[in-house]
Amino acid sequence: QKTSFHRPQTLDFKNGYAFSRLPREGVGGDTLFANQLSQDELDDLCTKGTTLTYGQVKRPAPSRFIPAFVAYDKKVLKFDAYFMEEVPISAEEHYRVRQVGLYYYLEDDSMCIIEPKVKNSGLLQGKLVRRHRVPKNEQGDFYHWKDLNLGIDLTVYGRTYRLVNCDSFTKVFLESQGIVVNPPEELVADPYTEQRRAPVQKPIVPAGPDPFRQFLTYDTKVLRFYAIWDDTNCAFGDHHPCIIHYFLADDTVEVREVHKRNDGRDPFPVLMRRQRLPKIFVDKNKNFPSCVLEITDHEVQEWYSPKDFSVGKTVTLLGRTFLIYDCDKFTQDFYREKYGITDFQPVDVNKKPLEKVPQVIPPYNGFGIPEDSLQNCLSLFPKPPRKDIIKMLENNLKVLRYQVALESPVPEDKNRRFILSYFLSDDTIGIYEPPVRNSGIPGGKYLKRTKVTKPGSTPENPIYYEPSDFTIGSTIEVFGHRFIITDADEYVLNYLERNAESFPVATVQSVRDHFLPRKVLVETTSSGIPKKDLDDLIVEVQKELKLQEPFNTRQFHEAFHHFDKEGSGFMDKARFLNICDRFNVPTSTILLKKVRWKGCCACG
Repeated sequence: QKTSFHRPQTLDFKNGYAFSRLPREGVGGDTLFANQLSQDELDDLCTKGTTLTYGQVKRPAPSRFIPAFVAYDKKVLKFDAYFMEEVPISAEEHYRVRQVGLYYYLEDDSMCIIEPKVKNSGLLQGKLVRRHRVPKNEQGDFYHWKDLNLGIDLTVYGRTYRLVNCDSFTKVFLESQGIVVNPPEELVADPYTEQRRAPVQKPIVPAGPDPFRQFLTYDTKVLRFYAIWDDTNCAFGDHHPCIIHYFLADDTVEVREVHKRNDGRDPFPVLMRRQRLPKIFVDKNKNFPSCVLEITDHEVQEWYSPKDFSVGKTVTLLGRTFLIYDCDKFTQDFYREKYGITDFQPVDVNKKPLEKVPQVIPPYNGFGIPEDSLQNCLSLFPKPPRKDIIKMLENNLKVLRYQVALESPVPEDKNRRFILSYFLSDDTIGIYEPPVRNSGIPGGKYLKRTKVTKPGSTPENPIYYEPSDFTIGSTIEVFGHRFIITDADEYVLNYLERNAESFPVATVQSVRDHFLPRKVLVETTSSGIPKKDLDDLIVEVQKELKLQEPFNTRQFHEAFHHFDKEGSGFMDKARFLNICDRFNVPTSTILLKKVRWKGCCACG
C-alpha cells in the first residue's frame, strides 16, 4: 500500500561548506526510532562472536601472517665492544684501545659498527663499518644474531672486536630465544688516555723570589727605552728606530719598530715578541742541535734584567744590536729609586744632513739640440723639451730664406752657393745646396732642420740664432762652418717691414739697401723704352764682339762681379771702360753713343 519510496536528504551546505548529517526520516517518510543501547553495548555486540549451541565446535581461523621486516621493525641488538690498534710510530704508546658500539638489525640481519667521536682525538672516528650483511667466512655465510654473545671475539674484515656488554633489550631477546647470555666483562680503557687524564705533578720550585708576589707588585709597570737598531752591515740596511719594553711583572722583553708614513717598510709593529731573553748561556756540547729547540732554564746561566738597560748603552738582543738613546719618565724614576742612577742625558742620534753635491752638467756632445741632450742629465727617463704651441700656430709655414756662400780656404768651395732657411715656428735652420751640373759636388740637403747655437754659448744657457742676426754680409757659424749671407728672399724684406718693431733697425735697413738697386732696375726697365730698340742694341754689341778674337767669358763675368761689390748690377763708365781694356774688348765711339742715347731716352 506504500506509494512513497524517496530517500531522505543527508547532504547540505552551511556557511559555504558541504557537510553530511544523519537522516531524520526513513525511506518514504517513515518514522525513525532512537537507539536504546549504549555505546559500550554496541561495541560488545560488534566483537561478540556467535556460538553454536549444538553440533561440533568449529576451529578458529589461523592468525594473519606477519613478515619478519614488520615483526622486527626498529628492533636492534646493541653490544659494547672494543678493539686494539697497534701504534708503531710512537714512543709513548705501543697500542691503542678504541671503544665501539656494534648494532645488529633484526629486520634484515644487517650490522654496523660505530665509534663515538672524541673531540681533538686526531683519529678518523664515526661509522667504521657501514650497515650491511657482514660475511662470516669464505663460504659465503653471514653473521646471524645466534652468533652473538658476550665475552666472545668477533672478527670483521680482519679486525677483531671483543664483545663485553649489551643493553637490556638485547639480553631479554637472546634469553627469549633460548640463548644463555654470558656474564658481562669490564670495558678496557686506553692506557695513553688514562695517562693524559692523570694530574701532572708540579715541579718543586727552589726557594727564591716569589713570582706571584712580583706579578702583584709590578703588574702593568713597564720600562720603556728608545733605541736605534743599526742594520747598515746588511744589504739595503738602515737605522731603524725601535722601542724596547721591559715588563717588570715577569722579566720579559718586547721590541717594537717605529714606523713613519711612507717609509717604504711593511707595517709590522712587533719586531720581537714578548719573551725572556737569555744573556749568558751555559757551556754545552757544540754538536748539540740547539738551534731548533726551545731554550730552557738549564741552558741559560743569566737572563736579561733591568740593570742591563741604561741610556747610552748598547745591548744585543737575539743577534741584533740596539743603541739606547733615551727613556720615558717612569723608567727614570724607577732607576733613580732602585739603582740610584741620576744621569739620563739623551744621546743625539739624528742624522747629519748630507751636503748637497752640485750637479755638474757635462759638456755638450754635439748630438741633437742642447735642450734635448740636457734631459738625460736631469732625469733617468728623459722627456722631450716643451714646445711653444702658440708660436708654432702663429708662424706656421713662415720661412725666411737667404742665399749664403761658404767661407773656406778650399778653392773648390768658393763658388758654392747655399740656401739657408730659417723656420719662424720653432727657430730652426735648414741649409740646402742647389745642385750645379758638372761641378763635381753633389747637391741636396746640407744641414737638416735643427736649432743652431751662436759661438760662445754654453749648454747650460744656449743662445740660438734669431732673425735679427741675419743681415746682408754677416757671417753665420753653423757647427764649425762659416757662411756669409749674400742675398735674401723678397719675403724676408716684406716680413721685416711688416714687423719692423720686433727687429733692430740695422737688420731691416741692411735688407732694404740690398733690394734698392733691384727696385731702380725694375723702375728703369718699366720706364717706357721700347723692347725692340733694346734687342737691336744687344745684337749690334754681339756682332762687334764676334769680330774680335775669342776671350775668356767666365773671367770677364767674374771681373764685373768683383767690382760690383754691392751686387746692384750698375757700374760707372770709367770702371766699365777699364775692364773692357783689360780683356781687349773694343769700345767703339758710335756704339757708346748709342748706349748713351738709349740711356738718355730711358731717363727721358
